[in-house]
Formats: sequence, structure tokens, C-alpha cells
Amino acid sequence: MRWFVFEDSTAADLAPIALARPVFELICGREGLRRRLQRWFPASAWGALVRPWLAETYAETCAATATHGQPAPAINRLRFLHDDVTLIINGRWLPEGRLRPEEVTLDNAGFIDGHLAWMAVSPEEARVLDEVDFQDVLLGIASNRRAITASGFLAGRPWDLVSNNAAQLARDFHDEGVSHVPHQPHVQILGAPEDVYVSELARIDPYVVIDATDGPVSIDRDVQIQSFTRIAGPCHVSAGARIFRGLISGGTTIGPQCRIGGEVEESILHGFVNKYHEGFLGHSYVCPWVNLGAITTTSDLKSDYSAVRVPLQGDFIDSGLSKVGSFIGDHTKTAIDSMFNTGTSVGVMALVLPGGRLLPRHIPSFCNVSFGSLAADWPLETSIETARIAMNRRNQELTPAAERLFRTLHTQTQNERQTAMALAAQKAASRGDR
Repeated sequence: MRWFVFEDSTAADLAPIALARPVFELICGREGLRRRLQRWFPASAWGALVRPWLAETYAETCAATATHGQPAPAINRLRFLHDDVTLIINGRWLPEGRLRPEEVTLDNAGFIDGHLAWMAVSPEEARVLDEVDFQDVLLGIASNRRAITASGFLAGRPWDLVSNNAAQLARDFHDEGVSHVPHQPHVQILGAPEDVYVSELARIDPYVVIDATDGPVSIDRDVQIQSFTRIAGPCHVSAGARIFRGLISGGTTIGPQCRIGGEVEESILHGFVNKYHEGFLGHSYVCPWVNLGAITTTSDLKSDYSAVRVPLQGDFIDSGLSKVGSFIGDHTKTAIDSMFNTGTSVGVMALVLPGGRLLPRHIPSFCNVSFGSLAADWPLETSIETARIAMNRRNQELTPAAERLFRTLHTQTQNERQTAMALAAQKAASRGDR
């Protein structure tokens, strides 16, 4: 079936982790929504409606990651919907199971708590849709359908992905229906062997423990795991990742090509994250090309066990959860011994130089922190060049399109930076800081 995934008007609520990518590319479980849809409907024509400034880099990413037989997507081209009946899906949808073909008709629409999750539209209906009021018109069409309850939930804030990750990992594992325990006597398996999958192309050194007692563990191809690592499920380690003497607790997704050491608990590392050294990362989401310096540590629980409020784009939002770590945007770097407070939000291309104190809980994009003080005087050109060098070290390229995206984000986040800087100056003055 043809399908089309769209970002609705609340996509910005998933900042900072969705600043540089569509919301349906965010990870929960093994993968994001787009890859699930491609597994459901292999080789089907598909399209996407994304925020305009993401269209160029997203098309580039899709072209670079496409496998044989996958068609190129129609990005921000609504005429794609005019050719045939198309399943339209909200990009924030995280389903608990596959859509059944008998559900997807022109008579039904799937809703979650009154919000549209999916709906099939005919070419005639699609011709009234446009980019400006796409969502409103789509909801108007849906109002004439029989509403049925869609499975899963719609992600509204970054912590929704983290708090649901463990359950989604378990569902993803059992959906695949494949288990393979390595024929290596030096690998200690705890729990049921059928809850463990280790690719034959993975390399696991002696004295590694894989604990599937509380959930399944899957280890993809070309993964390397050093001795004295312990991995507890539910957990997924993606292709090309390296784990160095790690203590990985359940509810963790380690994305492709990550370098991970130290302690990680119930976190999502999207891909190409470098956390080689010791330090605790808990209940957090870390975007690509983030480098966490040695002993970088996140707090994920307040001393009084109360619900954590998170400063998303400067506004404190009550998560309703007692365990919330940090949400860190693309290409952010932290120096040795960085200490993040509970419920911290860090934008893209931030630079953190600690000074022996807890860091600000709100670090906007393109800001720098030095000796505990927030600043915005790090040159944009230096940040872009640093990103280029970091990617080259992994044989990747900061393309001209990606560079244009980050320059656009620099402009878009200017007000957030200025507001945060003014607030930081006001607080410093009240403390009598020099």
C-alpha cells in the first residue's frame, strides 16, 4: 500500500531532538516510524510532508540510506497523493502493532485520544489538501469517517520516547521472530536463550554477560563488544556499534556506529554518538554526532523524588515523571567531567566546558558554557568546521545541504538564545557574580 507520513503542528514540541530531523525519524525501540512503515509495506511508493527547512537534507538522507528495491520518497510533493488511494500517517505515531489491512479502508480513521493517527484518502479527497492547512483539511476529511482506536500512542515530548523505549524494544524483538545465541562458550547468557539474538557477524570478547532475564537483547551485525561488558534487556545494539567495558541496563537503544563505554540506563543513543569513557547516562535521548567527554554524567532523579520539569525551548514543562535525564541535540560536545542536572535540554551544536558545578538545565542551540556560565560567543563557523572534522573522522561528510540546515537553525533559534542569555545575566546579577 502507498503511504505518506506527515509532521503535524506539534512537531516543534519534540525539540531539541527533532530540530535536525523529521519527528518520524526519532527512535523508539529499534527504529523510527518510517523504517517500521517500510517493513510493513516493502517496496511501496511513499512520501512525506516535513518542515520546509528539513526537506533538502531529508531527501539527501533517504537517498544515502535507501536499500535495493526501495523507491525514492516524494518529499513535500502533495501531488503524490493524487495518483491512488494512500495511507496517510501522523509522524508522531508509535504503534504497538501492525495495521491490519482490513482496517485501512476509506470508511475508517485511526485516532488516539481524539488525535488522528492514520487514515486512507482517495485521489479525489487528496486534491483539496495543501501544505498551508494540510492538517486542518485532513481532520475535516477524517470527521466524516468512522473513528476507531489506533494502537500505541502519539509522542508529544522527548521523554515519551525514552519512557516507552523498553516496551517497544520487547515488541520489536518479538515482531522479528528470530533468535540466535552465539556458539561461543565465553559469552555468558542469563535468561531464556530464545530472548537473545546475536548476529553471526558480531564480535564478542570473553567475559561478556548478556542478561535477558527482564527482556530480550539483540545485537546486530558488525558490533564489537569488549570484555567485562554487561548488557541487560530489553536492549538493542545496532549495526557497527562498539561497546567498551560498558554496563548497559534495560530500556536502552544503542544506534548505528555508536562508541559506548561506562554506564547507560534506559536511554536512546540515536547513532554516531561517542560516549567512550566512564560516566553515567540515564533516561536520556542523545542525537547523532554528540561527543560526551570523560566522566560526563547525567542526573535523572531529583533528591525529593518529585516529578521533573524540563526546559524545552526555554519553557519549563512538567514531564509527570520522576526519572528524566537529558535531551541533547546534534553535534553538541561536552568536555571532561560535565555534570548535567535532572531534566536538562541541550540544543544543537552547543559546546559545554564545565567548571566544577552543575550545568545550566537549559542550554540553547549554538550556545557555549564555560565555568558554569552560559554564553553565545562561540563562532558559528568554528562549530560547523568542528562538525565537519568530527564526521570526516568517521568517513562521513557534512554536506552543503546539512551545512545550510544548521545555518537555518542558527537563525531560527536566535530568540531562544537571546532570552536564555538575558535570564542568565539576570540571575548572575542577583547572585552578585562578576
